[in-house]
Amino acid sequence: MIVTDTNVIAYLLLEGEHTEQAEAVLLADSEWVAPYLWRSEFRNILALYLRQGYLELDDAKQIMQEAETLMFGKEFEIQSEQIIDLVKQSRCSASDCEYVALAQQLKIDLVTADQKILAEFPSTAINLRSFSSSS
Repeated sequence: MIVTDTNVIAYLLLEGEHTEQAEAVLLADSEWVAPYLWRSEFRNILALYLRQGYLELDDAKQIMQEAETLMFGKEFEIQSEQIIDLVKQSRCSASDCEYVALAQQLKIDLVTADQKILAEFPSTAINLRSFSSSS
């Protein structure tokens, strides 16, 4: 089991530069978990793709459904106190700290490509590229 941030979910479901790495992560560990926040962040990514003409409406809806199926039953609520503690000790946003908090709470790795998270929480976060190449 690993925590994946929204970008890793997007890399898996939206064909692009990091899709192959996200697929390798899924093959290595298919039990992905995330805070509920991932849904809103993923919808924002889809909104951007819609507005920039990279996706049609029906495609965006289908991809959202695929993401929800992938993450069904694997979503967690994080205590605000834990998130604020992590914000205080880092330069990361509260949103980023939700993923870190979940990984620390469950005592598992957070797989991400976010350089700030990787720099601020090296004992919790693993680079997407490193994780996918080691599997």
